[in-house]
Amino acid sequence: MRAHLGDQLVIESPATGVTRRDGEIVGLHHADGTPPYDVRWSDTDEVTLVFPGPDAHIRPVEHGQPGTTHEFSRPPAGDGESAVAASRPTGTFNPGDVGRRVAVERRRQRLSRVETARRARMSPGYLAYLEERPADPTVATLIRLADALGIPVTALRGGGVELPPGQGHALMHPQLSDLGPEECRTLLSTHGVGRVAVTASDGRPAVVPVNYEVVDDTIMFRTAPDSVSAAAVGTDVAFEVDHVDEALSQGWSVLAVGPAGVVTEPDAVRRLSQRAHSRPWAGGRREMWVSIRPTSLTGRRITPADQ
Repeated sequence: MRAHLGDQLVIESPATGVTRRDGEIVGLHHADGTPPYDVRWSDTDEVTLVFPGPDAHIRPVEHGQPGTTHEFSRPPAGDGESAVAASRPTGTFNPGDVGRRVAVERRRQRLSRVETARRARMSPGYLAYLEERPADPTVATLIRLADALGIPVTALRGGGVELPPGQGHALMHPQLSDLGPEECRTLLSTHGVGRVAVTASDGRPAVVPVNYEVVDDTIMFRTAPDSVSAAAVGTDVAFEVDHVDEALSQGWSVLAVGPAGVVTEPDAVRRLSQRAHSRPWAGGRREMWVSIRPTSLTGRRITPADQ
């Protein structure tokens, strides 16, 4: 008997051939796919170590076009990033959206597969399978992964990607409170995506999202000299960041107002470029650093009235 991750283990009645129990194979203990297996049972969603008996058989899961089964090697026992990398098949991966989002969020939080799998109570090999190949994990698996990463299940599924935030219902008894300067600085944190409000070259107002850094209480962002956001230079501008919790219908916003200028000192530009947390998402050549020194920093938070 040999199996791959994602295959089903089916246990049938020897007399009638009726399925008595089935589950998904989520962990292998031998690189050649021989037993035992870690099986997540469909009736209880529990994972147990199984040594299949004579009444059990493997039902392979086909990947790709109907009628075609793609064979590929699976991560060997031992787990870990190196073990997974050593067993990756050659060719082009086509991970599903869920797997891509799990991998991106895991790396963003600097979590290893082993640690993420431990938090999600699954085999690191199965996590590698989810991240690298099209898969349709159960709702329970998604819940555990989301909990392990500290994000909503909808974020793993990509729900709401094309929708503006805040379409949920308002709180029954909301409370709007002002934030102090220190809390505003904390919420700005060190970097992220915010919006800068400028007057464009044609005289019209514009609001542009930018990747920003915070250095010594000064907001910095990269842009191109001919871009809309470059119009901020030499003027007083407004810069805003916010967060909306869709599930709890609450959130906060921080508004910084102050003069914007260009960073021209070569050493300062070099340090900013070296220490930046990310390249501008918009891509292209954006080497002009703009600084905003807030003269006003205010914020508001919406919470339930009883908090």
